[in-house]
Amino acid sequence: MPAGGTRPRVLVLRALGLGDLLAGVPALRALRRAFPGHELVLAAPSALAPVAEATGAVDRLLPASAPGRAVPSALDWTGTPPDLAVDLHGNGPPSHLLLARLRPRRLLAFAHPGTPEIDGPPWYPEEHERDRWCRLLRWYGIDADPADLLLPRPAATSPAPGAVILHPGAGAPARCWPVERYAAVADALRARGLRVVVTGGPDEGDLVARLAKQAGLPDTDVLAGGVPYDRLSALVADARAVVSGDTGIAHLAVAHATPTVTLFGPVPPSRWGPPSHPRHLALWYGPEGDPHARRTDPALLRITPADVLDALARLPGPRPPGEEPAP
Repeated sequence: MPAGGTRPRVLVLRALGLGDLLAGVPALRALRRAFPGHELVLAAPSALAPVAEATGAVDRLLPASAPGRAVPSALDWTGTPPDLAVDLHGNGPPSHLLLARLRPRRLLAFAHPGTPEIDGPPWYPEEHERDRWCRLLRWYGIDADPADLLLPRPAATSPAPGAVILHPGAGAPARCWPVERYAAVADALRARGLRVVVTGGPDEGDLVARLAKQAGLPDTDVLAGGVPYDRLSALVADARAVVSGDTGIAHLAVAHATPTVTLFGPVPPSRWGPPSHPRHLALWYGPEGDPHARRTDPALLRITPADVLDALARLPGPRPPGEEPAP
């Protein structure tokens, strides 16, 4: 990474996934407003560069990632130390010390017994992700609004405007609703004359193929293998609705004010759910379970295709093409 110009720099660590970055948008925008003369550098996976740019808050992305959502072992930072480093990644010594090694003039992070030199606010495990990082900044005197999360309408054209998007994958088996149930939803929607498009990430080709086969979807309505961000963003922004588990595409739909039905389990929506709005419905029956389990969580299995179809019927109608969403 180049050392940059003469501007002081803010380094923000959030080396996680798409949903994590979108949940951190309100905090990033708060930092942008608080430090308008600084260069804001985000340490995150390189694939998220177009998402970071779309937020309007990030000047440059510093590629950083580690397997299993772990803290990266090092950051490729050069030049003078950051004027400010902000830990939006975690709450413990690994991420704190990664930033501290760069010797920033100031470090903002949650308090932890393992790093007593950091005088930050306490960490609350049950707090909603968007609220958590905004509270961190407010503790340091930086105004932050958890509702400041919408992204601008993408310039790309949707490959399937008005479609209902089904996304069967998630970051862990525990959060994957059964393919057979997604197929039942697809069958019912197509019987009503609606177009259904299935999407999946780079490692979800088999899952998407199974769903497409069971639902009898044409190849044109199957977007697997990790859709490029500009195309995925346009698809989501112009969709009739998005049905998924608690994963990145659900957060992208929220950011584009696209109606969502999000299936929760084992983690409740009180921590990762959409904001309270008629266009977003979170299905959750509980109880809370193990997010690292190797099979679908029992709480998620309590959600039926009929529940999903009923929720879709309760969503507001689609926006006219090109119309900007209401906050």
